[in-house]
Amino acid sequence: MPLPQTERDQLARRGLKLNQLRLIAALAETGQVGSAAAQLAITQPAASRLLADLERIVGTPLYARHARGVALTRAGEALALQAQRMMHQLDVTQSEIAQMDRGIRGRVSIGSVTGPALDIVLPTLRQTRLHHPDIEKAILVETSDVLAERLLAGEIDFYLGRHVGNVDGRALSLAPVAAEPLVLIARRGHPLTRKPDPEISDSLEYDWVLQPPGGLMRRTFELFLLENGYALPRRVVDTSSMMMTLAIVGETNSIAPFARSAANFFGAAQRLGSSITSLPIELDVLVSTYSLVTRRNDVLPPASARVHAILEQTIAQGMGR
Repeated sequence: MPLPQTERDQLARRGLKLNQLRLIAALAETGQVGSAAAQLAITQPAASRLLADLERIVGTPLYARHARGVALTRAGEALALQAQRMMHQLDVTQSEIAQMDRGIRGRVSIGSVTGPALDIVLPTLRQTRLHHPDIEKAILVETSDVLAERLLAGEIDFYLGRHVGNVDGRALSLAPVAAEPLVLIARRGHPLTRKPDPEISDSLEYDWVLQPPGGLMRRTFELFLLENGYALPRRVVDTSSMMMTLAIVGETNSIAPFARSAANFFGAAQRLGSSITSLPIELDVLVSTYSLVTRRNDVLPPASARVHAILEQTIAQGMGR
């Protein structure tokens, strides 16, 4: 149970100094005032004055002299034990801070839309885990409008997605990566997987799973249909959840437009138990180019900068392939 406010920090309020804690910890280790003073690089008289002040602050004797040096009292032993723990914890903290400064420890928050999350972020996580296991990673997979808001709120360090106009673009820095091709997904065994040379018009007879109205992928797909003379799907379930889309498509005859990289990931060898596949329908649809987005003029913390660099390497390797 936390102490009442009036009982907190009593020793600090009475003037307790870090050097006094270091001294009592050294005294417990050496049993000699002179040896303890040497560890702190101070004279023995100075050490004796520090100990006398410490006893006054604590309000009880902390040690007693004997022929071979000093012996700590029970109060002295208790204080010395806590002092040793504090010194150790400070050493650990200093090491952690140094590692953070070098970018080998810390917490990094990455945002991404679905396709790049699997194509780019996932291999980036593997490389980071291999070379920098002490960096903690948090991943947010969302739509670009949500990611942009989270970025400017400081909740993520950078994201793979687009600037869709919901935030001031002057606050963002974009490094274009690639456009995102779409495919149509359905369950394995769907009637259209058995139909020779199915066409888009055949798919429109079925139920569909789409992003909510206004979503970029939905707008892109619906514009493609309208520009090519097709009617829009009549029976639609709206959801922004990738997992709900996969669940509905995998359990029904519904069809959904999906980022090709994500469809390939979940369709490969029924990964993660997925029962979806890409339909053999030619779909010449590209969602607008996504970018690696950061806050303009922002200096990333060392760990975030390190992961950002690994992510850029992953992008470059993907472009090379």
